[in-house]
Amino acid sequence: MEVFFEKLKEVLQAVLPITLLVVFLHFTLAPLPQMEFSHFLVGALLIVIGLSIFLFGVDIGITPIGNFLGKGIARSNSLKFVLVMGLLLGFFISIAEPDLIILAGQVEEVTGSAISSILLLVTVSIGVAALMTLGLFRIVYRYPLRNVFLIIYIAIFILAYFSSSDLFAIAFDASGSTTGALTVPFMLALALGVSSLNRDSASSEIDSFGLVGISSSGAILAVLVLGLFVGNGEGLTGTLEVDTTPYTSILAPFTKMLPEIAWEVVIALAPILLIFLMYQFFIAKKKLSFQQINHILLGVFYLYIGLVLFLTGVNAGFMNVGRQLGMIIGGMESKVPLLVIGFVLGLVVILAEPAVYVLTHQIEEVTNGSVNRGIVLSFLSAGVGLAVFLSVIRVLVPWIQLWHYLVPGYIIALILAFKVPNLFVGMAFDAGGVASGPMTATFILAFIQGVADIIPHADVLREGFGMIAMVAMMPILSLQLLGAIYEHRSTKKEGVHIE
Repeated sequence: MEVFFEKLKEVLQAVLPITLLVVFLHFTLAPLPQMEFSHFLVGALLIVIGLSIFLFGVDIGITPIGNFLGKGIARSNSLKFVLVMGLLLGFFISIAEPDLIILAGQVEEVTGSAISSILLLVTVSIGVAALMTLGLFRIVYRYPLRNVFLIIYIAIFILAYFSSSDLFAIAFDASGSTTGALTVPFMLALALGVSSLNRDSASSEIDSFGLVGISSSGAILAVLVLGLFVGNGEGLTGTLEVDTTPYTSILAPFTKMLPEIAWEVVIALAPILLIFLMYQFFIAKKKLSFQQINHILLGVFYLYIGLVLFLTGVNAGFMNVGRQLGMIIGGMESKVPLLVIGFVLGLVVILAEPAVYVLTHQIEEVTNGSVNRGIVLSFLSAGVGLAVFLSVIRVLVPWIQLWHYLVPGYIIALILAFKVPNLFVGMAFDAGGVASGPMTATFILAFIQGVADIIPHADVLREGFGMIAMVAMMPILSLQLLGAIYEHRSTKKEGVHIE
């Protein structure tokens, strides 16, 4: 229980800033309907409780499963086994990721089913499976991570030139949405398990990062390939729907969504649990004890309860409020409050992302505290704040397009990858994925879509999407900047070069 209360304390510190910000806006610039405000407060409570239980379950459930399977893959010495496990785990983890399900539903809703959620889910999951397998091979054969990213993003930019412009923003948004509350802890543990068998401890530390970044890039490639066949270049348009149901009970939207979310999380966890049990009983040479299995299953149960509560709070209490705030603040004559609030939202929302919590703790643990978690969080927070700020500007200024940000941004990121220590390259690209989790995919995306809907010249599909792509890119730049600072300080103080 002591561990749980410690996590509860940390979650409160993370979620409280955004809650207080919305409360402040409600009583000053953007008063919300009383029922909507009540829904937000109930949602905040569910998020705090759910996220605390979820993180407790990750520690004793998903992380041991990932480590166990990762070590099994590394011990197999079989290319065929690595290939099969990579494809299976990558596909089933991705297709069941709640963040991706949310995004796919929003795309189908905004485009009037012109792009179906099922088609997007399957396409993205195939891409993630293929690139996650490539990432596992990279760890096994210790191929330089920066070279892998260089090849991948050259392929992305070439495909983007020929693919449908309608799917450009969605492709990069899908990349961020594949790495959410469920997939990130599993991928990090899987990478750590595979790399831990490397006898060179320094190489093992470096190789434990990067798998999330490589896997999420598979989503971009897959959607851009889809654009070669389904895009016609005529330009889709989108409309935004805001839930105007006259609820008579504060708990009504939560009880309405709870069964659907509970079932989605069952689907999300079942394939991973099934693969783990099949590997344990039929394939593994070095099996876990009965006590260890019971402990893991208990952790998965906690994770299930926590994720259901968390996603219910986000979907029923946060998303609609985000859209309404975007419309109210975006409709003001002066756009200065909109820019300031967008930046502050980015600063505080990143602190409430469950995957960010997992990644920053693993960074501190793997580096034995040499890379401080608080410093990493500060750089991530500043990067995401700037990403949301730039996204708001893109909605307000008609001639600015998403590629104006992404192309130079990723070119700079790839150049920095060859200048900063190897460890920070993997950390940075992983951070790009984890920063765009369920809080971003719901509250912040809904806020930007609300702004796009109220601005006369903007379009919800064209400007409403793409914000997740920005949130995924900026942490890559900010953490590589942090790596450059660490490298400079290390060289200056000790005359050595950080790997």
